[in-house]
Amino acid sequence: MSDTSGPAGETRGGIGPVVSAAHLASGAMPALSEVEFAVTMMVNAYHRWMVRCMAAAGSAGMSPLDTLVLHTVNHRDRPKSLADICLVLNIEDTHVVTYALKKLEKSGLIVTGKRGKEKMVEITAAGEAICLEYRRLREALLVGPVKALGMDEQELSRLAATLRSVSGHYDQAARAAAAM
Repeated sequence: MSDTSGPAGETRGGIGPVVSAAHLASGAMPALSEVEFAVTMMVNAYHRWMVRCMAAAGSAGMSPLDTLVLHTVNHRDRPKSLADICLVLNIEDTHVVTYALKKLEKSGLIVTGKRGKEKMVEITAAGEAICLEYRRLREALLVGPVKALGMDEQELSRLAATLRSVSGHYDQAARAAAAM
C-alpha cells in the first residue's frame, strides 16, 4: 500500500487504510473497506453492548436480535406484525424473528394476538419496564460518555442517513450477486 492510501491523500506512515482485508482495500475505493471494517467493529461492539445492557436491565440471556425485536415491538406503543418487524430491521429470514418473538413471549415481555388472519405482537408491562430500564442504563453508561466527546449531533444524524443509504447499495449488490 502506498503512503497516501487514506482519505484525500492523507498519509498514514506507510500503513495504509485501517481495514480487515488489504486485498479488498487495494481496489478502486479503499475508503469503502475502511467503512466496512468500522461497521464490523461497531456491529460487534453494539451487539456486546445490547446483551450486557439487557442483562443489567434484568433480562439476561437475550441475544442482540431478541433485544432489537423487543425495542421494535415497544416502538410507538402500537401492535406490530412479523412483516413490520422484518421490514424495519431489514431482515429477510423471517424464521429468526419468529424465534425471537417466541422467546420474548415465553419470557412474558410481549403478547401475541390476531388482527384478521395476521398475527400481531404487543409489548407487555414487563416488556415496557425492561425497555425503560435499558433506556435508563443507556443514558447513564453510553449516551453521557458519547456526548462528552463533543460530537455534533447533526453530523451523527448525517452519518446515520449515509449508512442507511449505503445499506441500500449493499442490498442491491446482494440481489445482483444472488442472480449470478
